[in-house]
Amino acid sequence: MLAVPFLTLIGITHWRGFHLAWGDEHAITTSMGLGLLSLLIVIVSGLPLAWWLSQTRSRAGLIVELLVLIPLLTPPLAMGILLVSAYGPYSPAGSLLEHLGVEIINNPAAFVLAQWYGALPYFVTAARSAFAGVPTVILEAGRTLGASPWQRFWRLSLPLAAPGLASAVSLAWVRAIGEFGIVMIFAYFPQGMPVQLYNNLQNDGVDAVYYLLWLLLLFTLPLPLMCFALMRRYAAYRKQA
Repeated sequence: MLAVPFLTLIGITHWRGFHLAWGDEHAITTSMGLGLLSLLIVIVSGLPLAWWLSQTRSRAGLIVELLVLIPLLTPPLAMGILLVSAYGPYSPAGSLLEHLGVEIINNPAAFVLAQWYGALPYFVTAARSAFAGVPTVILEAGRTLGASPWQRFWRLSLPLAAPGLASAVSLAWVRAIGEFGIVMIFAYFPQGMPVQLYNNLQNDGVDAVYYLLWLLLLFTLPLPLMCFALMRRYAAYRKQA
C-alpha cells in the first residue's frame, strides 16, 4: 500500500509531453539555491548543539532539548503564523529590524529562516542520537590519553557518528526542500517548489503538477535513500567486525 501512490504517479505521467509550467524553473532555482544555504546554516548551527546535548546531563540540557522539540511538534502552519508574529513588520523584533533597514518577511531571508525553523529540530534530534550512540568508553579512553574536548569531538565522536550524521543531514535536506506550511505563511515570495506545486494545482489542476512533482522527488529522495543504504552496509560491516 505504501508503494501505490508512487506506482500511480508513474502510470499517470504523460512522459511524451514532459514539460514544466510557467514559473517552475524559478521555483526550482529558489528551492535548490536557498535550500542549500539553509542546509549549511542548519549544519553549522545544529552540530555543536547536538554534540552538547549528547554530552551534558545538566538541567539546562533538558530544557534546551525541550525547546528543540517544541518547533518540531508544532504544526507547520502554526509555526508560520508564529514567525510572522515574531518577525513581522508589526512585531517588536520586526520594528527593530525595520529601523536597521532589514525586513524578514516574503523575501529570500524569510525563506531561509522558514526552512531553518522547519529543518533544524529534525537535524538536532537525529544528530544528537548519532553522537549519543558513540561508546562512552572510547571517549573516556581519549580523555585518559590527554585528548582535549575538541580532539575527542573531531577525531572520535565525529567519525564514529558519521553514518547517523549523514542521516541527520539528509533528513534536514528533505525537511528544508519540502517545507510548505511555514514557507507558505512566512515567505510566500520567493516561491519554491512546494508552493509552486500548490499554485499549479489551484490554477491548472492536478495534471499540471506531475512534472514539477517528479523533479521535487528527484531532488529530495536520492540523498536519504543513499544514506539508508550506506547505514545498512556500515551496520553489517560492524556486525562482522
